[in-house]
Amino acid sequence: MNDLAPVRRALLSVSDKTGLVDLGKALADKGVELLSTGGTAKTLREAGLSVKDVAEVTGFPEMMDGRVKTLHPAVHGGLLALRDNDAHVKAMEDHDIAPIDLLVVNLYPFEATVAASADYETCVENIDIGGPAMIRAAAKNHAFVNVVVDPEDYAALLAEMDAMDGQTTYAFRQRLAQTAYARTGAYDAAVSSWMAEALDQPAPRRKVVAGTLAQTLRYGENPHQSAAFYKDGSSRPGVATAVQHQGKELSYNNINDTDAAFELVSEFGTGGPACAIIKHANPCGVATGATLKDAYVRAFDCDRTSAFGGIIALNGVLDGATAEEIAGIFTEVVIAPDADDDARAVFAKKPNLRLLTTGGLADPKAPGRMVKQVAGGFLLQDRDSGLITADNLQVMTKRQPSEQEIADMLFAWKVGKHVKSNAIVYVKDGATVGIGAGQMSRVDSARIAARKSQDMAEALGLDAPLTQGSVVASDAFFPFPDGLLTAAEAGATAVIQPGGSMRDQDVIAAADEAGLAMVFTGIRHFRH
Repeated sequence: MNDLAPVRRALLSVSDKTGLVDLGKALADKGVELLSTGGTAKTLREAGLSVKDVAEVTGFPEMMDGRVKTLHPAVHGGLLALRDNDAHVKAMEDHDIAPIDLLVVNLYPFEATVAASADYETCVENIDIGGPAMIRAAAKNHAFVNVVVDPEDYAALLAEMDAMDGQTTYAFRQRLAQTAYARTGAYDAAVSSWMAEALDQPAPRRKVVAGTLAQTLRYGENPHQSAAFYKDGSSRPGVATAVQHQGKELSYNNINDTDAAFELVSEFGTGGPACAIIKHANPCGVATGATLKDAYVRAFDCDRTSAFGGIIALNGVLDGATAEEIAGIFTEVVIAPDADDDARAVFAKKPNLRLLTTGGLADPKAPGRMVKQVAGGFLLQDRDSGLITADNLQVMTKRQPSEQEIADMLFAWKVGKHVKSNAIVYVKDGATVGIGAGQMSRVDSARIAARKSQDMAEALGLDAPLTQGSVVASDAFFPFPDGLLTAAEAGATAVIQPGGSMRDQDVIAAADEAGLAMVFTGIRHFRH
C-alpha cells in the first residue's frame, strides 16, 4: 500500500446540499470524474457540471421509490477493491468495475424527521440504507478510498488534494474513516433510540449514546484531565444551544455549572422575574423579585461570599440596570433567554465575563435521559421532571400552613430539587435565605445552612438570622426529628418534605410540639 492515493473518480450522493456545487466544481477542475444519484446529480448538472448517473454504472434504474440504487457490485466493488491485490484487480477487470476513489455521502435526515414529530411511517422512510452501506465500505477500504460525510470536511479534502497534487495521504484517509464510522454509529443509535421509544422500551437490551463535538476543552474538572463538549442534537434551550456573545471559551466547569443554573431558573418559567446563582453546581442564592435586578439582589444577599466567581441565570431578558448590578462583582457566566443592547454595552466593559443567550427557557417537564459513567458501564435514568403544586401537598401537622408559607414551601421545593443531597433549603418571601448542600448528614446540612444565614445577617447588619420566620425544604425525608428540630431552632416555621420514613410519626409529633406546620409531597429529589 502506498501512502499516497490518487483521486480520479468520485461518487457524490448527499441529502444536505450545502457546499455541494462548489465541491463538484473544484473536483471537476482537478480532472475528477463525477458519479451521482437523483437530486444530487440534478443539482450538479444545473450548475453546468458533467455527471454520470450511477444507474449508467450499475445497469439498473433507481427503483422502489429510491430504496434501491447504489446497492450493487458495480458500486461496492469499486469502493471495496484492494488496488494492490491482483485477484481484486482481475475481478474488477472481469466484471467491468471501475474504482471509486472518493465517496461523498450524507444521510437521509432521520434525526430531523424525528425532531419534527413525524409519524412512524415517515420516520421509517427516512432511515437511510444505501448511504450507511457505502460509507462503511469506503471507510473499511481507507487504504485507498476517501470518505467524506460532513460538508465541513469539504475544504479539508480540497486542501489535502491541492497539497498532494490530486492525491491524499493515508493519515488523512484514516481520519476521514474514523469520522465516517462515528457518523454511521450515531445514525444507528438515533434510529434504535427512536424505535425503543416508539415501542415503549425504556430499557432496551442495547443502548448507544452519541454526540457531535462542539468544543475541545482546555481541560476537565482539573488541569490534568482532558475533556471535550459534545452536543446530542436536542433543540431544548440550554447551555448546548446558547449563543455566546463575549468572553473566553467556556471551561468544563463553566458548562457544568451554567447548565445547573439555567435548569434551576427555568423551573420558575415566565411567571415573574427570577434569578439563580450557582457555585460548584449548587445554588448559593435563588430569588424572585419585582424586576430582574430585584431578583438578582435578593439572590445575592443569600450568600454574597459564595456568589463571587459564580454563574448567574435569569429567566427574562437581561436589561442594563440588572447588568450594572451584576457587574459589581466578578462573575464567570451570565445566561438568560436574551439581553438588550444596554446590558450588552455594560458587559462589553467586562471582556472576561461570558454572556450566553438561549432564546427561551428549558421546559422542566420535558422528558429526557441522563447518563452517568461507572466502572465497566453507565447508568441511564429519566431527567428529574417531578413537579408538585399546592394540590399535591398533604398537611401532616395540627397547624395548617399559611398561604405565604405554602408559596415559600413550593419555592423551596423547586430549589431543593437542584441542590446536591443531602439538601436543606430555607426560604423566606420568595428568596433563599440559607442552603445546605452535599452533606452526609441531613442535620449537618440544616446546621450549615442556618450558620451561613446567620453570617449573612451579620454582614447585612441585621439583628436576626435570615432564617427567622422562614420555611424549610428537605429533598428527602427526615429519618429522625433532629434535623427538623435544627431547622426549628434556626427560626423555620413550616416544613416541606417527602415523608415516608419509618419514624414519620415521631417527626410529626416533634413538629406539633414545636408549633410547626409540615407538609408531605410523596416525592423526593435526591441529586448526587
